[in-house]
Amino acid sequence: MTHARNAAMVLVALLLVVAGVWTSWQTAQHVLLSKGREHGTLTVTGCNEETCSGRYVSDDPASRHHTLRIAHSVAAEKGETLPVVVKPGTDEAVRTGWGGGLHAWLPLGGALLLAAPLVGGGLRLVRTAWSVAGVGAVLLLGAFFAL
Repeated sequence: MTHARNAAMVLVALLLVVAGVWTSWQTAQHVLLSKGREHGTLTVTGCNEETCSGRYVSDDPASRHHTLRIAHSVAAEKGETLPVVVKPGTDEAVRTGWGGGLHAWLPLGGALLLAAPLVGGGLRLVRTAWSVAGVGAVLLLGAFFAL
């Protein structure tokens, strides 16, 4: 019975971490693999509850984008100028640099914090659980301070 319980805890913890990586990678790939993508700056002109939009100035003069959208939590306030990379085939931008990279990995940080009690309590791996929770917390705090 303990083997079944341990297997279930491992599967749930693994599911949480894989879901965090999967969700994070959807945004992080644009920040980490930005070579060959369109780069520029976005000046925030207005925000709603979910997104901010603004005037986009590309590093490439042949760009077809003039306005872009970015996630509201990334754009701090109206009038701020952010370095961004454009998601291919969309009018969405992703913030680049340390702030954008750490923001992209926020779902993984949350998943690690959620998996830590399973590792510590369910699998009785207390030191590993503290390490997992520490990495998740550092990721969340790093994103908070970088933005």
